[in-house]
Amino acid sequence: MQQRKDEQEATAAKTTLRLLEKTVKDMLVDKGRLVEVPYTATLGDTMNALVANKVVALPVAAPPGQWIGAGGSMILESDKQTGAVRKHYIGMVTMLDIVAYIADDDDSNDQTTDVANLEKKMMVPVSSIIGRSFEGLSLWTLNPNTNILDCMELFSKGIHRALVPMDSQMENIQGVELVESASSYKMLTQMDLLKFLKDHASQLGEILSSSIKEIGCLNQNVYAITDRTKVIDAIKCLRTALLNAVPIVESSNDFEEDHRQLVDGEGRKPIGTFSATDLRGCHLSALQTWLPLRALEFTELVSRSPLFASKEGVSAPKEMVSCQPQAALAEVIEKIVSKHVHRVWVVDEQGLLAGLVSLTDIVGALRVSLLSKIDVM
Repeated sequence: MQQRKDEQEATAAKTTLRLLEKTVKDMLVDKGRLVEVPYTATLGDTMNALVANKVVALPVAAPPGQWIGAGGSMILESDKQTGAVRKHYIGMVTMLDIVAYIADDDDSNDQTTDVANLEKKMMVPVSSIIGRSFEGLSLWTLNPNTNILDCMELFSKGIHRALVPMDSQMENIQGVELVESASSYKMLTQMDLLKFLKDHASQLGEILSSSIKEIGCLNQNVYAITDRTKVIDAIKCLRTALLNAVPIVESSNDFEEDHRQLVDGEGRKPIGTFSATDLRGCHLSALQTWLPLRALEFTELVSRSPLFASKEGVSAPKEMVSCQPQAALAEVIEKIVSKHVHRVWVVDEQGLLAGLVSLTDIVGALRVSLLSKIDVM
């Protein structure tokens, strides 16, 4: 009996090792071409590109020799035949960068001023707002031969995406680089990694059956806004805390609180989610009208937007994607991938907030579990 059990465990271990031999290249088989914006594109043009391509971040391309890349990076696109440099990727612009810029340099409490300034802000070149979010301070590449564990190490540190040179002209190296030259690139994201792992769940063994609490990916620090917080104040909260999303909780009648600030969400009743990504679906004229509204009302309006209605299987802003601390990791990954969300709110049996699980949390916990499994093989 023990011998059979040992044989089964050995077989499972070999299966997991085969998965860990996979590389970044294997995760990019179904990925399309890289979508980018030129450094001269306005913020309005950039938001239109995000909407059209259904993405939340885009690399910014500029002529070579005129810019220093984010974080001192030098990521170039060059001609495959001659090696001549065609463009320089100077950074990555995300919805959080745009949100941070919209909320910046405005000390007035007059909502009319916010609306009046918005159109002017949307006309600035995208190159001027790179680096307003933490991730935008650097631009990373991952060699296509990088193995899954090394890829997970990068994504476990809060980096959400990296460019992958498909025919690198650098030396045959693995891992993360700030200097690169290739004739074409693709983008690999945390979501791509989780989708790949979900598709190969059988090779991960019992790890995915562990609860999010057991495996250590439950983050109990959760900040929120209230149902009385206005959109412009919610945007400023995201910018200040460098968050991509916050839950909306019921305001309290028991004590007074500042609805313009983030509140501790633990033990509060969540009734919605406000995300920087929601703003991607807003036309400028609509956003001007919606800035003075309460964030909860905004999410209800945006949930009826054609942008979300046309995206089958994607969570609309109004929908709360949540789980309990005892939920299996496999269940949470399924929710993240099927609803295409970047975090799941964790609630207790009474439906009150107990924390959250982000893609970064999951990747980090999975990597630690896989390394532990390798050590005992």
